[in-house]
Amino acid sequence: MNITIYLEEAAQVSIAFIIGAVIGLEREFRSKPAGFRTMIFICVGSCLYTILSKESNTVSPDRIASNIVTGIGFIGAGVIFKEGISVNGLTTAALIWITAALGMAIGYKNYPIAIVVSSMVVIALFVLEPVQRFINRLHKVKDYKIKTDDTTDGLKKEMEAFFEQHEINFRCMKMNKENNEAIYLYRIGAPKHDYDIVNNFLLQHKSVISFDI
Repeated sequence: MNITIYLEEAAQVSIAFIIGAVIGLEREFRSKPAGFRTMIFICVGSCLYTILSKESNTVSPDRIASNIVTGIGFIGAGVIFKEGISVNGLTTAALIWITAALGMAIGYKNYPIAIVVSSMVVIALFVLEPVQRFINRLHKVKDYKIKTDDTTDGLKKEMEAFFEQHEINFRCMKMNKENNEAIYLYRIGAPKHDYDIVNNFLLQHKSVISFDI
């Protein structure tokens, strides 16, 4: 029994633990579905499977690696959910995918690429956040989910007349009826990014039960 090999493998999973913890901290801070411990498990587990695949004499390492990717795909799909016309969880799913890849890179002893990619991930998560906020401020379009007790098209006509009057770009993406209530999904672009006029109109309208942005 070569104790050096076991120590090296223990060092590998320890590095995977650290990388998974760093990525998981950011997700935990933002209260995302896959947080601190989940990212650690993903990175360490992928690293361990990769180490074991190299030591196996009966199973091709390529098969184990491909199964890791497949399994991670199921986990990533579990954190993606659709609400109306918005899709959430894509960033977390991508992080799960790349965290598993980092664990595999460590398992294959490719430390330079693991360090470089880990640095890129940390920069994208922490350093580039102000850039993302700046881009979001420039975003001219918002999605509104409007619920009303007016099941006729009266409110729809009134809203669209209001949008046209204030030169607001709009598009009705979807409309349906649930429990004697009508639900409209609008994609709206307000001039000069001033959405207060839209919000005030919806807040003051008697037929509007609620709206989400």
